[in-house]
Amino acid sequence: MLGHGGMMPRHELTDQEWELLAPLIPRAVTGRPRVEDRQVINGMVYKIRTGISWRDLPERYGPWNTVCTRFRRYALDGVLTRALHQIQARADAAGDIDWLVQIDSTIVRAHHAHL
Repeated sequence: MLGHGGMMPRHELTDQEWELLAPLIPRAVTGRPRVEDRQVINGMVYKIRTGISWRDLPERYGPWNTVCTRFRRYALDGVLTRALHQIQARADAAGDIDWLVQIDSTIVRAHHAHL
């Protein structure tokens, strides 16, 4: 998703990061339309990088509660931790994976706080 002037917002995934992460994200199992995966993941990354509350997420990421719910589901199901491990295994191709490390450390803290 491009911001003003065709620039990638600095708190969102690069195309390279998304290409690495996309195959690791579970597909929707229901027929209901849902917010685009990349949009939701960008919302998660934005929240982690900025430290804002879920309720203050910019609308471009979809409903804040959708982003929050999916983050919790991915955290509890181990999706983001598995993604981190797989991307770390290919770190030479991944480039900057600091954002995923931040997400993983947030999951660890969230588990201790009993999501």
